[in-house]
Amino acid sequence: MPFILIIGVIAIMYIFMIRPQKKKEKEEAAMRDAVQVGDEVTTIGGIIGKVVSVKGETFVLETTRDKTKIRFLKGAIRSVDVRAADIAAAILETKEADATEKDEDTVAESETLVDGKPLSKRAARKARREAAAAAAEESREAVAEETVADETPAEETPVEQPPAEETVAEPTEEKKED
Repeated sequence: MPFILIIGVIAIMYIFMIRPQKKKEKEEAAMRDAVQVGDEVTTIGGIIGKVVSVKGETFVLETTRDKTKIRFLKGAIRSVDVRAADIAAAILETKEADATEKDEDTVAESETLVDGKPLSKRAARKARREAAAAAAEESREAVAEETVADETPAEETPVEQPPAEETVAEPTEEKKED
């Protein structure tokens, strides 16, 4: 019986302590192996910088405006703060968004002509908003008309309201003491 308890305690320790630690070590090793030129990293010593070269188990970190370069082992990496691939993806998304916005502005300008002259971007947006508001108002009016037409008139009984009471303010006398 005590032998089974000892095995159970060891199994529980493995499940709750050893296994998560090994998983964390594998993730850290994968992070260190994935370091690329351009990544911003923090070392275990607290030095923050940009990776300028990677060779085998070492990398060179550029730390200041003066471009101070220090060589470290990959095991000295605590965290990768900003990945170069993420920066490149963000730049690409920004360029695509700008291109899409320019296309939309071009379409808006070509669609909104007044007296043969294109409207400004602000005026074109305002015109689109006003057109959308007018369409929404028309649809609300149409729904209201359909609702009124569908209702059958019910007999209305007049409601008598009690007469309003008139209140007269009585003058108050103020006594002056000399």
